[in-house]
Amino acid sequence: MAKSKTKTTTDSGMQYYIPKKEFNTFIIAALGQSLVYSCMSSYITDYYMSVLRLSPIFVLLLMLLARVWDAINDPLMGMIVDRHTTKWGRMRPYAAFTAIPILIFTVLMFWNPGITGTQMYIYAAVVYVLWGMIYTASDVPYWSMANVMTPNPDERGKLISLGRTLGGVGTGIATVLPLGIGLLLAKSGGLDATQLEQKKYLLTALVASVIGMTLFSLSSFKVKERITVPNSAKKKDGGQSALSHIFHCKPLMLVVIMGVLSFGRYMLQAAAVHVARYGFYMGPDTTGMTPEQLQLAAQESISKVAMLIQVSVAIGMFGSMLVLPMLYKKFNYKQLVIYTCIAGFVADVLTCIIGWTTKNLYLCIPLMIIASIPLGVINVVSYAMVCDSLDYMEWKTGYRDNALGSACQSFVNKLGNALTTVMIILMYMAVHLDINQLYSNNDGLAVLATDLTAGQNFAMFSLVTLVPGISLLLCSIPIFFYDLVGEKKAQITRELAEQRAAKGILVQ
Repeated sequence: MAKSKTKTTTDSGMQYYIPKKEFNTFIIAALGQSLVYSCMSSYITDYYMSVLRLSPIFVLLLMLLARVWDAINDPLMGMIVDRHTTKWGRMRPYAAFTAIPILIFTVLMFWNPGITGTQMYIYAAVVYVLWGMIYTASDVPYWSMANVMTPNPDERGKLISLGRTLGGVGTGIATVLPLGIGLLLAKSGGLDATQLEQKKYLLTALVASVIGMTLFSLSSFKVKERITVPNSAKKKDGGQSALSHIFHCKPLMLVVIMGVLSFGRYMLQAAAVHVARYGFYMGPDTTGMTPEQLQLAAQESISKVAMLIQVSVAIGMFGSMLVLPMLYKKFNYKQLVIYTCIAGFVADVLTCIIGWTTKNLYLCIPLMIIASIPLGVINVVSYAMVCDSLDYMEWKTGYRDNALGSACQSFVNKLGNALTTVMIILMYMAVHLDINQLYSNNDGLAVLATDLTAGQNFAMFSLVTLVPGISLLLCSIPIFFYDLVGEKKAQITRELAEQRAAKGILVQ
């Protein structure tokens, strides 16, 4: 391997390759990307159903059909990245070229063009699918860069860990931003319930996308691709295809299955606003209130309930991310996933029991924090486990597709968010929660959780308790069979370095 001016050696003898400035640029870009993605994933269902009043069946089918397309689009993007190296690098250019289109389509997704009926359905579907395609073109190469920035799995793990941690900060900002904007708009007055929600989400999308994509684009200019791997060749007659290599990599498939089964972890963020609208009301008696007072009371309650859930999630998720570098010294990725998921399941069940029987969310804060710990762990270690699985595949077969491997993770994340949306919509349908009817009964005024039945309230609350709890328990099962830990992982790292040196693959 070629010597690098940026390499340093730790006390343990492991070489570190990434300068501090470059390291920080990468993780700050993760914050920007997550800010935009979380803005979409946390609120798009609420916007489509509670603001645009699109049919639940349409939203459900849109999410499912978009994921069917992603099953083709994401691997295709991975293969494009792996097979083509530009003069600016293989991964880096995509962040620069996709930032502005993502900004534009994020705003368009939360913009009401003033059309109705079939035209509105077509508009929503086209914008949503195009946004997903452009996001894939940025997400797959961005998270693939960790594979080519350093050959050191520990340094790579730290890079991903802190990147996901900063991404969690972006998620936190995205989830609380509309709550604050909603309160300001309600206090300013002059808007009915629908107008307020439309303006709130549009301003949120605009602020999040401008800041987020500005930070994200930095990774295109400041990050270096050190590992020069030849472009992946097209499949030869009789040889395995790129997808075949991926599907035959058992550790990677176990991580993918874990990611799919852990879809419930997204509930704590995406369903929070639904619980705040239709699960709990935390405010004064609304008897005799004027429409303006009712509007303000609704926004204050929504903000309070959603904030309690989101802050609890943030503390548990960020806290686990921050201590992960220390936990790596005592526990491997497998142990961290299994232990925290079981703890999260127990905490979610207790949150459901205590929260519902006491009608007091404040008592649930410690439990919601514990239940959110697996979110931080899975968000970080799943990416590191994908990288380790690609190391294993290259060590065993001599074949490696960094971007295609990351495309699997990208698809799993989007599938998880889609399944979250599907679960929310199915719950609406199961308890006959008709939003249009609710607003019609209230003569267009704000709808409160107190306007619903106790059964409907509980159904909404279960979306952030029982559903994610069961999901966490299920996702831990495949990880019992994941074995890239301990001496086996260390052996793969050593022998892979020797294989690369023999092939003339350089670390610059």
